[in-house]
This record gives sequence, structure tokens and C-alpha cells, in this order.
Amino acid sequence: MKIVKINSFIILLALFFMGLSVQAQNNRLHDYNPVGWYAFFANYKLDDKWSLHGEFQWRREGFFPDPQQNLYRVGVNYAVHKQVVFRLGYAFADTYSYGKIPIQASAKLFPEHRTYQMVTISNPIGRVALSHRFMLEQRWVGRYVNPNLSKVDDYNFVNRIRYMARIQIPLVGPTLEDKEPYLAAYDEVMIGFGKYVNQNIFDQNRIGLLAGYQFSKSLRIEGGYLNQTLQYGRLVDGKSVFQHNRGFILNTYFSL
Repeated sequence: MKIVKINSFIILLALFFMGLSVQAQNNRLHDYNPVGWYAFFANYKLDDKWSLHGEFQWRREGFFPDPQQNLYRVGVNYAVHKQVVFRLGYAFADTYSYGKIPIQASAKLFPEHRTYQMVTISNPIGRVALSHRFMLEQRWVGRYVNPNLSKVDDYNFVNRIRYMARIQIPLVGPTLEDKEPYLAAYDEVMIGFGKYVNQNIFDQNRIGLLAGYQFSKSLRIEGGYLNQTLQYGRLVDGKSVFQHNRGFILNTYFSL
């Protein structure tokens, strides 16, 4: 009799959580977009400790034809250890109106200014190069208080914390050398916080599956599959909106 009661309780509990899950899904809208992301990264070494960083990310909807976002980022690196590097920098992004449900209700191009602090920790385990990246961002996101204007007339300030774990495996020897291929994968989660975070405490998650080739110590190229899930900071018809961007990513790294 006790076993029957326990089993009944478990079934009722499972049905309860299934009902909550269905209700949560009914309170969501989903927008799916094919994308192509093309990024260029450059590092210029000043000495054994200091270096400069610059990058440009050209993000497109439909793999190539339509603009999604342009992102520029610069920074100063300081290596406290050969496996621990700090970076302080600035970023600027232009985000276009794309997809069936625009990120902002204005459905217009909007700018964003950021300052950021970042630390990357490298942790090799045998042949596997494991790295952890922690980033804290201060974001000033442009918005249209007056929808009739062609340029933003206000900015919202939000904070965001990011964590990315990446693994990289050489395909030839125990370490990655010049003229050798490799495989890589990463997962990055972003959490927003602050007064104007609104709906998107969970901001987004990115997953990448990559194959790369190191031509030399100065040049490395990798490409593969990208899956980005992004939650909007606003409700549409009283529902949370999740955007799903899936497609191709191509990264080029220069060490000068």
C-alpha cells in the first residue's frame, strides 16, 4: 500500500511539473534565423607581459546577404602568468532590425557602447587545451523614446557577466604546431543584471563546433557550426521572446 501511495505521489508530481513546463512554453514566442558570423582577431605583442587586442565581427542574417550586427572591440592585455591573461577594453556594436520579431520594438538600427573587463585562464590537460573566459560588461544600449526619430534619443545602462569554456584538440601530435589541423568546441552563457535588465536576466547562450588549421604562429583560421539562443529584454503580446540563430561561423586570428 505504501508503495502504491509513493508511486501515485511521484506520478502526480511529474504531471505537475509537466504542466508547468507546458504553461511556460505557451508563454513564449520563438524566432528562428539562419546566420553567418565572420570575425577577425588581432593581437600585437609589446613585450612579455603587455599586448594590444583588436577585433571586428561581421554578423549576417541568411548566412551572408543581410546585416545582423557589426561589432568592434579593442583592449589592452596583461599576462600575470603564461596561463592567465587580463584584458581591459571598449566595444561598439551596431545591431540591425532582423528576423520576424525585432529585438527592439522600434524595428530600427540601434547602437551600443560597452566597457569590459576580462580574464582568460588556460588549463591544458594532456592533448586537450582547455580554457575559461570570464567577462564583465557595462553596456549602454541605445533606444528610441520617440519612435518617429531616425536616431536613438536615449540609452539604457545594463550589466552583463559572461563565462565561456572552450576545448581544443590537435589532430596530429600532442600539441598544436604550425601547418596542423585541430578541432574545437565552446559554450558561452551570458547573464544580465541591473536596474534595466527587464526580462532577460538570462541574456543568451552560444555553442560552437569548429575545425581549424594553424598555418603559423601568426595565423590561424577556424570555422564551423554556431547555435545562439537569445532572450529579448521585452515582452511581445505578454510573452517572452526567444531568438534562435543557427548557422556558420568563421574566425581568423592574427598574432603580430
